Amino acid sequence: MKQFIPKTFTIPTLTGISAKTIEEHIKLYEGYVKNVNAIIEKTHEYKKDREANSYALSELRRRLSFEYNGIRNHEVYFSSLEGGPKALNYEGPLKKAIEEHCGPIEEFLTGFKAMAASTRGIGWAVLWHDSRDNRLLASWIDEQHIGELNGCTMILAIDMWEHSYVADYQPSGKKKYVEDFFANLNWDVIEKNLQEAL
Repeated sequence: MKQFIPKTFTIPTLTGISAKTIEEHIKLYEGYVKNVNAIIEKTHEYKKDREANSYALSELRRRLSFEYNGIRNHEVYFSSLEGGPKALNYEGPLKKAIEEHCGPIEEFLTGFKAMAASTRGIGWAVLWHDSRDNRLLASWIDEQHIGELNGCTMILAIDMWEHSYVADYQPSGKKKYVEDFFANLNWDVIEKNLQEAL
């Protein structure tokens, strides 16, 4: 069976987010890749006797969305930190799309950061491209598989699980982590994500 291969990321020294946190966080991402491969392998094995393994197959299929989204969400997150911080192009199509669908850019950023920092529990703050209506939408995902928007492509994602910030910021430093994430963000990558989603 074809295996998923973890991507490698070249992330420079970041403001606020330590190299150790990134290192440990990437290990977690690699664990999702390993788990997806194991689920696919076990599913293939258990399908040989579906009746005897019906419960195990159901549980594997339920778990797949969590582990698989753990791969894809982290790939968007880590890639947005590669190449060092790059400012948003105020003349580019991303800024225009944000303002068309989410309001003035500063209001969007304020609201997006507030969603990330103030939502209780673990999850992700995400900016999506909806290809059906060709528009942008911002939403929260619980954990990493509850609240995904069907048919939409993740353009920008900030991981708000505690493992992404607590070692550097402590639990009370969530707001500072969000600010530092945006200070480190390579907006050229987000612009590219939009172009690829169109």
